[in-house]
Amino acid sequence: MTPRVLIADDQELIRTGFRLILTARGIDVVGEAGDGAEAVTAARRLRPDVVLMDIRMPTMNGLDATRLILDEKSGCRVLMLTTFDLDRYVYAALRIGASGFLLKDVTADYLANAVRLVTTGDALLAPSITRRLVQRFAIEDRQEDRPAKQTELTPLTPREREVLTLLGRGLSNTELASALTLSEATVKTHVARIFAKLGLRDRAQAVVLAYETGLVTPGDG
Repeated sequence: MTPRVLIADDQELIRTGFRLILTARGIDVVGEAGDGAEAVTAARRLRPDVVLMDIRMPTMNGLDATRLILDEKSGCRVLMLTTFDLDRYVYAALRIGASGFLLKDVTADYLANAVRLVTTGDALLAPSITRRLVQRFAIEDRQEDRPAKQTELTPLTPREREVLTLLGRGLSNTELASALTLSEATVKTHVARIFAKLGLRDRAQAVVLAYETGLVTPGDG
């Protein structure tokens, strides 16, 4: 299925460049928006599969727009656009359900591949960048509310906690299967149950939660 994409950025040049890149690679850009409020309205009207959402926009920022779009529970995925990777707003967006983030100087092929990846229901997590981002902000946020966060894990079985820990370290399903001596089908079942029990949208939220609860700490391999 050809992904249907909405591009939300207050810079027309960025929108035009991304539209040209995506359409040249067979991806359907169904609309554009110049601020967060326009993005929310367009997402409701156009029902895109993916929204490329700039963080900093006038009228309504990308974080608030992302929250409103995801609250619609339409199945739409959001990829955040940012100019620098250690961005607290990007971290906040991952917490509420964004499926990943892209730097605005991303290559053309990486942009197209990222859109296709999240359309399949997976998250876009470049391990080195995501780990730096989550380590920086999740650990800060955990200082006062770690006991409360730990209670979020009570529905999980010991095996599911183990799977979530490895998810937080960035392992793919194939790597999880190898590490736990399980089939990939069994791993997928565990992952699906974890998401259902904890109300997670995808691996991006799983990584954040693993750090916030202390299952994963900086330096874990």
